[in-house]
Amino acid sequence: MPDATARPSSSRTLHPAWIALAVTFLVLLAAAAVRATPGVLFLPLEREFHWSRSTVSVAVSVNILLYGLVGPFAGALMQQLGVRRTTIIALTLLAVGVSLATLVTQPWQLVLLWGVVVGTGSGMAALVLGATIVNRWFVARRGLAMGILTASTATGQLIFLPILAALIQRQGWRLGILVVASAAVLVIPLVVWLLRERPADVGLAPYGALADTTPPAPVANPARVAIQALGDGLRSRDFWLLTLTFVICGASTNGLVGTHLIPAAHDHGIPEVRAAGLLALMGVFDLAGTTASGWLSDRWDSRRLLAWYYGLRGLSLLFLPFALATPGVALWVFAIFYGLDWIATVPPTVKLATDAFGAARAPVMFG
Repeated sequence: MPDATARPSSSRTLHPAWIALAVTFLVLLAAAAVRATPGVLFLPLEREFHWSRSTVSVAVSVNILLYGLVGPFAGALMQQLGVRRTTIIALTLLAVGVSLATLVTQPWQLVLLWGVVVGTGSGMAALVLGATIVNRWFVARRGLAMGILTASTATGQLIFLPILAALIQRQGWRLGILVVASAAVLVIPLVVWLLRERPADVGLAPYGALADTTPPAPVANPARVAIQALGDGLRSRDFWLLTLTFVICGASTNGLVGTHLIPAAHDHGIPEVRAAGLLALMGVFDLAGTTASGWLSDRWDSRRLLAWYYGLRGLSLLFLPFALATPGVALWVFAIFYGLDWIATVPPTVKLATDAFGAARAPVMFG
């Protein structure tokens, strides 16, 4: 049970919450690099195995499906097994699944490894991890902290996509995805060494609090916790509103632009490395846009922020077919405009989930 007498940190020292934030940022960055990889794998797999785009899309679809479905169970597992252990399991699944994917020769093998194994690991090392860390370690600046963690997705894309595209073009796709697997492995020692479960473990209150008032984790089976949370959510109007709007977020980012923009750009005569550069540019602007979104969600009504974000995203997607038809400045304008709004929806969605369901249950409900 957390220590109710945990002392506030000195204003002259770095609060351990920021260390937990930094380690989680790196975890999410490595996981984001894995999730972004299919965008640069479509064309090499099509060329080597003569698979259709829809065949490769099956593995990606299973991956995204599990990425979503595992979320609430991962949130419950973090409550029972601990954040550190759950994160290590997730990174191990990512590293093993990605590494073994270099051996595939049949579509079903790609579905099993990239779809099931990597999809499960991605769901465990996803934004539900960020929501858990933020709600445990922060009272002040929660929105900003969530914005920074959400921006790790953009940073992973920014760092890895152009490198992967160039590496795959010169050395082949197998070496490229082994680089991604190595990134997941390298983060594991940092998690073991630096990531603590709760502020009370180091004798401090959460950042911005005078005492650690975080409720203890419920003693229950993680699957039961997740299913019970889902049952409660299905009876909640707020849950339905957040879920249905978040469907649009996931369909437009993971499902459409993140996965299919590079193949679509290639179909319009744009080289793969240049198309990967477009996604990297989106990452640059999403890093700014999502961090700013977290800052804004600490200060403005999150409902109004979400209304603006989804409205602007819709306009940018209406513009995309015209940008692809006339590649040039228009496509760069789309990358910048869409990048600012890429996943800026996450910080206000987490804040609304926390307001609706409480800090203890918010990560599971968000998942």
